[in-house]
Amino acid sequence: MARFFAGVASCFLLLTGAFLLWQGRAQEPSAPKAPPPRLAAPTPMTLTPIPNAPSADPKSKEEKRFARADKDENGRITLAELVEPRRKAYAKLDINQDGRLSFEEWAVRTIDKFEDADADKSKWLSAPEYASTAPKPRPKKPNCACA
Repeated sequence: MARFFAGVASCFLLLTGAFLLWQGRAQEPSAPKAPPPRLAAPTPMTLTPIPNAPSADPKSKEEKRFARADKDENGRITLAELVEPRRKAYAKLDINQDGRLSFEEWAVRTIDKFEDADADKSKWLSAPEYASTAPKPRPKKPNCACA
């Protein structure tokens, strides 16, 4: 039975090939010829000058950093101007508000993080417990100001 279908398929393929060869005779394309090129007088082109591009900020990286630290913009940085931005962070760490920062106060976040991660209270962290202390990824900011 398979031989019969193989014979029918081969006959069909032979007839299809013969038909395609018979119909596939190449014919000359009957596209019209292109018109002869016209020679036109060259027209003078006047270009408008490009306006100057806006210049970048001439301040260097260090000058910008200095300007951020110089809060009263008098051209000098005092110790108070350098220390003031750090005051809030220090006040958060100084738990007993005595003006002194002990090691325990400084490390309180780390100690709390360790105690929260130590689920079985064994005073050591296994690999899965330590993995729970990884910082959470911050959401990415969009590259454009469209959002």
